[in-house]
Amino acid sequence: MSTDILNPEKILDTAEEVLRRYGPAKATVLDVARALGVSHGSVYRHFGSKTALRDAVAQRWLARVSAPLAVIAQAGGPAEPRLRQLVTALSATKRRMAAEDPELFATFHQIATQSREVVGEHLDTLASQLATIIADGVARKEFAAADPATAGRAVLQATARFHHPAHTPEWAHPGIDADLEAVLTLLIAGLRRKG
Repeated sequence: MSTDILNPEKILDTAEEVLRRYGPAKATVLDVARALGVSHGSVYRHFGSKTALRDAVAQRWLARVSAPLAVIAQAGGPAEPRLRQLVTALSATKRRMAAEDPELFATFHQIATQSREVVGEHLDTLASQLATIIADGVARKEFAAADPATAGRAVLQATARFHHPAHTPEWAHPGIDADLEAVLTLLIAGLRRKG
């Protein structure tokens, strides 16, 4: 491949394939460069280190989860159904990713776990999306949360069983959807304005 058409997206696409093939423990920048048909220096021109490349792969993977949720957070309208929709979509997306390609899901989870700053930003994004909906609910007098940012983070933490990869084995349980609905009902009851 000519380096003049080499760009970060092409490198990240190839890095994902290399990670799928070799796993995070064995995949190297040299493997990515070989797959692209370039020198490893060409890859380093775009990503200064193996850590930077892995962080970028993790960030892109996590964005596939959070980007579609932004549409729900910004949609407007009643807050309760949007809050339910966002958490349900978050859970469904993670469960679908894990079911469709369990090995790749485990690989990306391992990479993301090593990229703590990237994961922190992802969690902040998700909490902020929830906070946006809760703040809308407060403005519409549906919810009575004193601090929507704190409430958004609390909802994210309270629903972790349904979207955090550490809980992947639990997602196959036949009652998982009913459990999620029960948790959401309880959380929304706590957010509602009284009287």
